[in-house]
Amino acid sequence: MDLDQQIQALIDSAPEDGVTPAMMATIAPVIKTVAAQLGHPQYYLLQTLDDGWLMTTLNYRAQPDAEKNVIYAYPTLEDAQMGSQAARNPQITALPVPVTHILFQMLAMKVIHSIIFFQTSNNLQDAIEVPRERLQQLIKQYVQNIRSQSQPPSDLA
Repeated sequence: MDLDQQIQALIDSAPEDGVTPAMMATIAPVIKTVAAQLGHPQYYLLQTLDDGWLMTTLNYRAQPDAEKNVIYAYPTLEDAQMGSQAARNPQITALPVPVTHILFQMLAMKVIHSIIFFQTSNNLQDAIEVPRERLQQLIKQYVQNIRSQSQPPSDLA
């Protein structure tokens, strides 16, 4: 599924509450732009049997009180299965998720700070981190630009 098809699937599956599909269509260009910068149309995420994404809490050695919650997104099923959590726990599985869906879902996951997208199989050094806060800022800027372009100039007489 290409990125446009992924976006359309997101919009089509959105709850018909009169708000969500329109909101998704509005932010779709930002989601698509970020997704296009990543290397794969889908990534494998470690998930629990109840479809929850496996979150990892990272601690900083220099700042023991500082931590962040991340989700790892792997380019292949084999890479995801090699993850230490998946290899040892039969309650965890790896499933493919379209990249645009991952980005959109991250917006709603307040406990997640970032998703780390591994780009190359068998290489955990080649990764792109997408912070949730940065994605929210990009969307906010985009929406503000749309609003400012659609409003008539205030000095119009």
